[in-house]
Amino acid sequence: MVTASFRFYDVLGDFLPRERRGRAFGTPCAREATAKHMIEALGVPHTEVELLLVSGVSCGFEHLLREGDRVAVYPAFGMLDVRPLQRLRPLPEGRPRFVADAHLGALARLLRMAGYDTLYDNHYHDDEIERIAREEGRILLTRDRALLKRRSVERGCYLHALAPEAQLRELFARLRLGPGMRPFVLCLHCNLPLRPVAKVELLDRLPPRVAQLHQEFTTCDACGRVYWKGSHHARMAGLLQGVAAAPADVESPPTPDSHP
Repeated sequence: MVTASFRFYDVLGDFLPRERRGRAFGTPCAREATAKHMIEALGVPHTEVELLLVSGVSCGFEHLLREGDRVAVYPAFGMLDVRPLQRLRPLPEGRPRFVADAHLGALARLLRMAGYDTLYDNHYHDDEIERIAREEGRILLTRDRALLKRRSVERGCYLHALAPEAQLRELFARLRLGPGMRPFVLCLHCNLPLRPVAKVELLDRLPPRVAQLHQEFTTCDACGRVYWKGSHHARMAGLLQGVAAAPADVESPPTPDSHP
């Protein structure tokens, strides 16, 4: 048995008992225990960790803990440049794609509204969500920390917020989604691309007032839904513009000669 001290920064403290938040604390560790094993044993899913410093040195999850190690654990950094340090997982290539668990349907619709490919079905079981994330390289979205601790889940995000719009802001800040946003190009129901359609093709399907006030329409070829720029569109455009703002930094990592 060895003893190491841990300090979890910023939102990672939300996973800890109140008395361990915002401070370093010592804890016994089994011999040959890795940093990843202890981080998850203390309640923090590995997917939530972006950077790990052990006694001031950037390390990977596989680091074997030794007597007296000082472990500083950091979440995603927003706009902070951590390229000189060792990221614990590579950044996703291309546009991020998501799969949301059964409790995040409203967030899935908001992500689709922002133009991000997001799979969701309220009948998904955890094993199915895990499989989709693994086989399709999607980021798993959930408020179930046990699901994020599964070994095959490489990329995932725990949503701390409860309200869907707050969850969207949280995710945009964490994954820097603002620059890649493409609003109103996906069907909110099918997650498939929308295409422009001439008004004359829709006249028998439109409410009279909509036909009178609007000229531009898009449709989903899968489900046949029709979209136009009504009052809801204006409100959602305002929401998306707000969440696309640059995120604030979290607490910076200490210099190599400082203590966590």
